[in-house]
Amino acid sequence: MISLAGLRARARTFRQGIHPPEHKAPTAGLPIERAPFVDEYVLPLGQHIGAPSVAVVQPGDDVRRGDKLADPGGFVSVALHAPVAGRVTAIELRLHPSGRMVPSIVLRRDPWSSQQLAGEPTDPGTLDRDEALRLIQHGGLVGLGGAAFPSHVKLAVPEGKVVDEVVINGCECEPYLTCDHRVMVEEPAAVVRGTEILRLLLGGKRSWIGVELNKPDAIETLKTVAPSTVEVVGVEVKYPQGAEKMLLVALFGKEVPAGGLPLDLGILTNNVGTTAAIADLFDRGLPLVERVVTVTGAGVEYPRNLRVPIGTPVRTILEHCGLRPEADRVILGGPMMGAPQKSLDVPVLKGTSGLLCLPGAPEPTEFPCIRCARCVRACPMFLNPARLARLVRAERPDEAAEHHLMSCFECGSCSYVCPSGIPLVQWMRVGKQTLRAEAARAKAKAAAEAADAP
Repeated sequence: MISLAGLRARARTFRQGIHPPEHKAPTAGLPIERAPFVDEYVLPLGQHIGAPSVAVVQPGDDVRRGDKLADPGGFVSVALHAPVAGRVTAIELRLHPSGRMVPSIVLRRDPWSSQQLAGEPTDPGTLDRDEALRLIQHGGLVGLGGAAFPSHVKLAVPEGKVVDEVVINGCECEPYLTCDHRVMVEEPAAVVRGTEILRLLLGGKRSWIGVELNKPDAIETLKTVAPSTVEVVGVEVKYPQGAEKMLLVALFGKEVPAGGLPLDLGILTNNVGTTAAIADLFDRGLPLVERVVTVTGAGVEYPRNLRVPIGTPVRTILEHCGLRPEADRVILGGPMMGAPQKSLDVPVLKGTSGLLCLPGAPEPTEFPCIRCARCVRACPMFLNPARLARLVRAERPDEAAEHHLMSCFECGSCSYVCPSGIPLVQWMRVGKQTLRAEAARAKAKAAAEAADAP
């Protein structure tokens, strides 16, 4: 039996950060249940970073569970598959959790189908790297930690880069969320198998699984099935310990260069849920058609960890968990980095890790900055959030960029500790969006001038 005191003695961490209340107890011990199937599923073609998928079905087509509905729309794009057997009823604009109307495939479930999902396994040892990446792309795999970055792009190691270490991120530092925790406890063999598949594909020497110490059962379970090439490491409970840059500091004492990637250190990181999905894809032939979602918060009667088919309406999931009348805030994801929703008539996406329901709260009042520097002490990237927010507010994003605005990964620690209630992280998001828009305009202008040149 692993001693929690012993784990704490060996705990690793990073400098700065914050310690918000965890709120994980309501669901940390609840096993994963299967969400009930519903009549209609809505599958946006854009569920990930990059180009939207391209539909390969038409209204009226009958599909089996796991059939491909859309092909990748480019290299930074993945396929989309049917979460249930049924009939395509429409391809039309539907509300997306981002608040936009986007092209979506609408699927009507076949009420007589058993909804079995089966596939053909593939031995990763028989594939070269390009073939394996193509399988992952056409299996629809994206990062399940929230960012939804296409997995095959992350695994496509550029020429001249070498992967020595594969790091699996099992920290799950966001308050309330426990979906990754339950995957590690209930599917440790899949997590370890996916880790070994990644190491094999990338030619890594060793693999690491980092887990926060508030999940001792996950650490113990993983240690019992991990081979000698996989080391399970407990890291300190701190937010944002699950950010990949912070995890690498905790594990290796190494910092990713500004503007760089973990690959610059010879390291590749992956989320535990994504890693288990990679094992399912190769060993069972299963594309990504469902994921584990934590449904929690004071706004639901029965918090749960549910295995939910992609495209399931948020409203039906919350009704299944007993949505309380006083719940007036629903966040997709966790409270720190999740996206508040204006409507419950949106679908669960590949990147939806949680549905957080909270009762009403008074609108926050913003006061002038008192120069207390709490945001500076909290920022894990050693930025000055108060200064960056002032520059963005003054419409001087270029100056903010000179102070490393683009190094912010929007963890929200600064906003959490600000005694004046200043929405610091929101201002930094505005600044980054402004810089990206200016860069896109400059690129378009340069392309137009090049086209007009004789």
